[in-house]
Amino acid sequence: MKTIADVIPQHEIDGTVEKTMLSPLFLRTIRISPEMPMDEYYAALPVVQSIWTEGGLDFTKQITFFVGENGVGKSTLIEAIAVATGFNAEGGTLNYDFSTSDSHSTLCRYLKPSRGIRRNSDGFFLRAESFYNTATYLDEVEKYSANPYNAYGGISLHEQSHGESFLALAENRFSKNGLYLLDEPEAALSPMRLMCMMVTIHELAKKGAQFIISTHSPILMTMPDSDIIQITDEGLKHVNYRETEHYQITLSYLQNPDRMLRELLR
Repeated sequence: MKTIADVIPQHEIDGTVEKTMLSPLFLRTIRISPEMPMDEYYAALPVVQSIWTEGGLDFTKQITFFVGENGVGKSTLIEAIAVATGFNAEGGTLNYDFSTSDSHSTLCRYLKPSRGIRRNSDGFFLRAESFYNTATYLDEVEKYSANPYNAYGGISLHEQSHGESFLALAENRFSKNGLYLLDEPEAALSPMRLMCMMVTIHELAKKGAQFIISTHSPILMTMPDSDIIQITDEGLKHVNYRETEHYQITLSYLQNPDRMLRELLR
């Protein structure tokens, strides 16, 4: 079985040395191990190829967005970062320990995270597609609590709508000392509720929380003082939200939906 070390010159591997400068962020860099097998599907994903080629990916802001088309590897990367930094593959806090389907990739084994000068005492991995499983696990844990759901707004996440539970989680469970990995958090939220979540994220980031978010939402991408990393087949690029395809297509559609519909549905 071939690994990256078999196909990349050794001097290039040696050149991807870890930076020594410490960062106030909880997570400052991720790198790909040269032992990653090349026959795994994720080895061919544009985001994985780019991180390897560029010697790693640095986080420079309290809020980082991964954007790009379906299939470029955004969710795969968020999941791998989550597991590599101690979170459950299906979501939850650092203490969540459950598995309903062992379907996550092995990329986490070859991802090398570098911590900053601070250590997060809290955090959460919000994965939209498995949030039901996370809420079910929480119900099991809270059955034995003296103050059930105290850290989640006082009510089971299952007793709220999908969107309400997402927002309740952010408003009640997230804190300033946490690392938060969010995979498409807009999936369950109306535009108004999404903007409410943006307020919470913005306030916590100002106090020191770090957010790494995979999204398709042109609304979420407008968050001030954030780093938007656009992932394409050509690699990674730091962009302004106005440069993203998501924003440009949404804007074009809303400016003239009739014309767009004529083109789409002819």
